[in-house]
Amino acid sequence: MTLLDDPLILIFVVLFVGSLIGQLEFKGINLGASGVLLFAMVLGHYGYKIPAIVQNLGLSLFIVAVGLQAGPRFFRMMRSSGLVFAVLGFLIIAIASVTTIFVSKVFNLSAPLSIGLMTGALTSTPGLAAGLEATKDPIVSVGYGIAYPFGVIAVVLFVQLFPKVLKVDLQKDLQKTLSPIKHKSSLKKMTIMIESNNVHKKTLKELQRNIKSSAVISRVIRGDRNFLGRNDTVLLIGDEIIAVGYPEDLIKLRDAIGREVTTDVNIRENIRMHRVVVDAQELIGKSLREINLREKYSVTVTRLERAGYEFPPTATWRLERGDVLTVVCSPERIKAVEELFGTKRHEEANIHIFSISLILLLGILVGMIPIHIPGLGSMTLGVAGGPLLIAIIIGHFGKLGPIQARFYQPSNRVIRDVGLVLFLAGAGTTAGGGLVEVVKQEGVGLIIGGAIITIVPMVTAFFIAKKLFHLSIIHSLGAICGGMTSTPGLGACNNLVDSEDPAIAYAAAYPIALIFVAIASQLLVLIL
Repeated sequence: MTLLDDPLILIFVVLFVGSLIGQLEFKGINLGASGVLLFAMVLGHYGYKIPAIVQNLGLSLFIVAVGLQAGPRFFRMMRSSGLVFAVLGFLIIAIASVTTIFVSKVFNLSAPLSIGLMTGALTSTPGLAAGLEATKDPIVSVGYGIAYPFGVIAVVLFVQLFPKVLKVDLQKDLQKTLSPIKHKSSLKKMTIMIESNNVHKKTLKELQRNIKSSAVISRVIRGDRNFLGRNDTVLLIGDEIIAVGYPEDLIKLRDAIGREVTTDVNIRENIRMHRVVVDAQELIGKSLREINLREKYSVTVTRLERAGYEFPPTATWRLERGDVLTVVCSPERIKAVEELFGTKRHEEANIHIFSISLILLLGILVGMIPIHIPGLGSMTLGVAGGPLLIAIIIGHFGKLGPIQARFYQPSNRVIRDVGLVLFLAGAGTTAGGGLVEVVKQEGVGLIIGGAIITIVPMVTAFFIAKKLFHLSIIHSLGAICGGMTSTPGLGACNNLVDSEDPAIAYAAAYPIALIFVAIASQLLVLIL
C-alpha cells in the first residue's frame, strides 16, 4: 500500500507532475495540458488508475466550456466573410479522416487506435473525448499520446519553414493578395469640422444612414457647447464632431462632410469619457438597441472591448459578461451608468451552477438520441458530442430562459482547464495499462501513421487555400493552424508578420474544426 493508492492523492500527483512536464519548453514549444496525459499513462502502466467518474466529470466540464466559448463565434462566422476559412477547417478534418482510413488499412490498425492517432495528429482533445466515448476503448488515448508530440511540432515547423522554402516576402504577399477579411486596424478618434452643405441641418441618424460608415459619433461641439451625439441631434455647418472608429471609416466620414481639425476637448467639462464593465445579469445577451442607451440615458457607447480586442459597437451587438464599454456622457450620468451595467456589483466568481448543470443534463440527454446514417448504421453524439452541441447553441444566444451561458472569460477558462486536466488524468491512467503492449505490437508503424495523418492534411489544405481560394500565405497558414487546432502553430504564425490576419483566420477555422473532429471521430467508428 503506497500513498498513490489513495485516489485523491493520485489525482493531485498526476496533475502536479503532469502540469510541470507540460510547462517544460524546447525552443518555445511545450506539451501544455498533454503533459498530464503522458505522465498519467506512465503511472497507468504501473497499475495506478484514477476512478472513471473523475474522468467523466472532467470530460463534461471541459466539453461544455469549449462549446460555450465557440458558440458566439461559430454562428457569427458562418454569416461573415470568414466562411472561406471555415471551409478550410472542414476540409482539413475531412482530409485527415480519409487519411486515417488509409493509414488504418495500410498498417492494419484497429479503429480505436486509428482514431486516437487522428485526434493526436490534430492535437484535438475534444476529438479524443469523442473517440473514447464512441469506442469505449482506452487504446484511443494510446494513439493520441503517440501522435500528439509530432502533431504539435510538425505544425510549428511547417509554419516556420514552408515560407522560407518558397522564398516569399510574406508582408508583400499579404498586401498584394485579395483578402477575404475586411481588414481593420486599431480604433482611432478624429475631430471633424462640418463644411458640406449636404450635411447642414441633417440629423446624426440621417448622416450615418447616407454615408454608411461604422464610425460612432460620440460628441458634437458647437461654439462653447459640447453635447452628446444623439440620433435626433441636428448638425450645422461649422459644428465639430468627435468620431471613434477604424481609420478607413473615419477617413470616409471626413471626406464626405468636411475636414479634420485639432480641438482640445479636455477643457470642455460637461461631457466625460468613462469605461464600464458589463456585469448586470439582466443585460447579458441584450443588444445595444434593446438597451436604448442614447434615448433613455443620454449615453453613447464609442468602443467595446472583448477578450483584448476593441470593436466599434453596432446596434445589434449582444453584450457578454466582462465586456468593457467606453461611454461618453455628462458627469452626473456616470453613477447611473455604472449602476445600470452592474460595475458596482462586481462578483469575484460568476459561474452559474444551475445553468452549467442544466446544460450538461440537456446535452447528455441529446447525446443519447440515436442518429441513423444510411449505409453505416446508427450512432449517438454521446457524453462528448451532446453537451458540445447544446453548449454551442446556448452559447450563441447567451441566455435562454433561466439558463445563463456567458461568463467572464477567466471563469470559462477555469471550467475548461480544470475539466481538461481531470479528463486527461483519467484517460491517461486508463490507457497506460496497454501502452507498452500496443507499442510492441504495432512498432514504428504507429509513429509513421501519426506523422502521415499530420502532414497530408496540412500540405493539401495549403495548396487548396492557394490554388482554389487564392489566399495569401499568411491567411493560409492561419487557417491551417485553426483547422489543426494548433495554438502553438498560431503563435509561430503570429511571429512571421506584424498583423492580426493569422489570428482572424485561425479564429474562423478553429470552431468548425473543433466540432467536426468530434463528429469525425464517431463516424470513423462506423466506417472502420
